[in-house]
Amino acid sequence: MPFIPHTPAEVAAMLEIIGAPDLDALFDEIPADLIGPPDAALPVALNEMEITRLMHDRVAQDGRWLNFIGAGGYEHHIPAAVWQIVTRGEYYSAYTPYQAEASQGSLQLIYEYQTMMASLTGLDVSNASLYDGASALAEAVLMAVRAHKISTRVLIPKTVSPIYRATVKTIVAHQGIEVVELPYDPVTGTTPVPQDEDVFAALVIPQPNFFGQLEDVDGLTDWAHARGAKVIALVNPMTLGVLKPPGQWGAKDVSGAPGGADIATGEGQPLGAPLSSGGPWYGFLTCRTALVRQMPGRLVGRTRDADGNAGYTLTLQAREQHIRRAKATSNICSNQGLVIAASTVFMSLLGPEGLRRVASICHANTRALTAALSALPGVCQLFSGSSFHESVVQLDRPVAQVLQGLMQAGILGGYDLSQDYPELGHALLLCATETKTAADLTRYTEQLAGILSMEQTA
Repeated sequence: MPFIPHTPAEVAAMLEIIGAPDLDALFDEIPADLIGPPDAALPVALNEMEITRLMHDRVAQDGRWLNFIGAGGYEHHIPAAVWQIVTRGEYYSAYTPYQAEASQGSLQLIYEYQTMMASLTGLDVSNASLYDGASALAEAVLMAVRAHKISTRVLIPKTVSPIYRATVKTIVAHQGIEVVELPYDPVTGTTPVPQDEDVFAALVIPQPNFFGQLEDVDGLTDWAHARGAKVIALVNPMTLGVLKPPGQWGAKDVSGAPGGADIATGEGQPLGAPLSSGGPWYGFLTCRTALVRQMPGRLVGRTRDADGNAGYTLTLQAREQHIRRAKATSNICSNQGLVIAASTVFMSLLGPEGLRRVASICHANTRALTAALSALPGVCQLFSGSSFHESVVQLDRPVAQVLQGLMQAGILGGYDLSQDYPELGHALLLCATETKTAADLTRYTEQLAGILSMEQTA
């Protein structure tokens, strides 16, 4: 938003019109004992040129890193047009509409977003947005338990992000829901079909999982449906450019209805949102039509007015959270007014073919990097089987000290799994997106080789 200064004459005119003696009078409702003295430690005011120089210097302190960390946040190329459009005033300052007839432009954008997300995941309905991917998974768990009505047990593989698992436990802990964590196969890094015969409400299936490995989504989906449970797909939306959408997982269920996940959720950050030190991001959530009344958030529908013109309206907007509390399904998020706008523009610009290309390049780069690193002495690929977007290698020494050495070379080398999965030993999670060139992969490989050789000779 442009800076619009006010002259002393304009300020005086404004104060005269509203009848205030000075600017301090505009804040006279603040008790005097809450107003502290001026901070003498504040620096002298700087002019615009000096401020610009100061901020450039501070940005330079962050450095320019070659980033190979994934683990839930991904560095993708965002076309300049995305945020050039989204930061226009009519998008940037728009808030979530509370009246169905208000802000037709915002409603249309949300409708277009919902349509794209439903198509991407292969399910019937999408909501507007949730706070982030972790809390969106928790909302999906609550949805499944409400819909099941019999069991409050939910199965979550340990191949789900540890942050997501912790968030789910925190949110559902006081609602009588039992979260059962499923072990993974140490050879493939995937979740075997469980042997659990107890009744459960839902099974969460990550695809790809936290290790980047591809789960047996068809087998797990059919197993859960055969026991009357819901299937919650936890997916990276970017990978759906090439992977089978959750709506097509598995075969037909025992009732003859179409197979596929019942709910799909995840983090929307890969679709046009920068890493930005962790936010703001948003969680997406799609589901079958039968579960729409359990879905948190709001739905925008397309209709026609009396003159036959297209119009958009809030067709489902639960506002009972003030009176029903734990039973509420409403979840109003400001991020739907900005971040999903970016995702809508991003998906519109790339289209299905663009998403496929980006996902394919990510896959190819990660495979190339994993192969190059695994050829080094003291490095090996940890898991067998198919992977996508991310990969795990095992080192012959603690990962933390290796990552520190890479940082000194300007490289963020990956995510240390030993803090969350100590049983894996010196395991390093890698991610190479489409933003990485062959020269970047070579630089990483050479720097790691140098670090490992120096430590061997030390």
